[in-house]
Amino acid sequence: MNTPDSKERVALIVQYVGTNFHGWQRQPRHRSVQETIESALQSILGHPVTLHGAGRTDSGVHAAAQVAHFDHGSSIPGNKWSKVLNSLLPIDVVITASETVKYPWHARFSAIWRRYRYTFYTDPQPNLFISPFTWHYYHDPLDTSLMGAALTPLKGKHHLSAFHRANSSRQHSWVDVQAVECYRNGPFVIVEIQANGFLYGMVRLLVGMLVEVGRGQRSIANFTDIWTNERREEVKYAAPPQGLCLLRVGYPDFPFPDSVWFDTQPLFNFRPALKQT
Repeated sequence: MNTPDSKERVALIVQYVGTNFHGWQRQPRHRSVQETIESALQSILGHPVTLHGAGRTDSGVHAAAQVAHFDHGSSIPGNKWSKVLNSLLPIDVVITASETVKYPWHARFSAIWRRYRYTFYTDPQPNLFISPFTWHYYHDPLDTSLMGAALTPLKGKHHLSAFHRANSSRQHSWVDVQAVECYRNGPFVIVEIQANGFLYGMVRLLVGMLVEVGRGQRSIANFTDIWTNERREEVKYAAPPQGLCLLRVGYPDFPFPDSVWFDTQPLFNFRPALKQT
């Protein structure tokens, strides 16, 4: 089925390195992912096109499998749009797959969950090949068992205004957290959170306070008490954006194979360096 005005709807899987973007959402005088792709679409179609995304990542945040859609009336098949767009897009954003979807499928409103991953690098030795995608945190040891235990009570539907930044247009702070995870792989600590949706700045604020639990500066009980009782004034710091990645978005009816969207941010693998002989 086509859209009401007989246009075809196309879904995109979008990857981007957020370092040089001021977030996903189009905004005046700043480079955004949405505007960059919309400009490419306008070049192809000859008129302005609105691109709808599954979520709005902040400035500097990456995406391994952001999902978006647009409507068009051209003869270009849905599965060809990835190749056509990639010929015009800059090197820090790529369309990994595209496909026609049936109206009223919507990248944002049809999504039933989003999953974010935050990555720490805890080795004191800096590494330029790692720093664009991690928080280089080596000042204190991070206890992942404490961090995981602090995350567990978040599962379920909660009012998380303690992790809601100001200037958000969202009218409430209810979030249904579906999964949480924290684990270590050598010098890397990984935190993953899946929910039906996320508040503006939520993950970075949450991780910023979770670090205090991991370093033994804040108890699990205190961490839980702050968000349970919505004590926003005690959440002081946000984790830096480069460690955060929108990992994937889930839909009940999705036209893409797992290989192009399910787990496309490579994990840093820890392997001790071989000694020179």
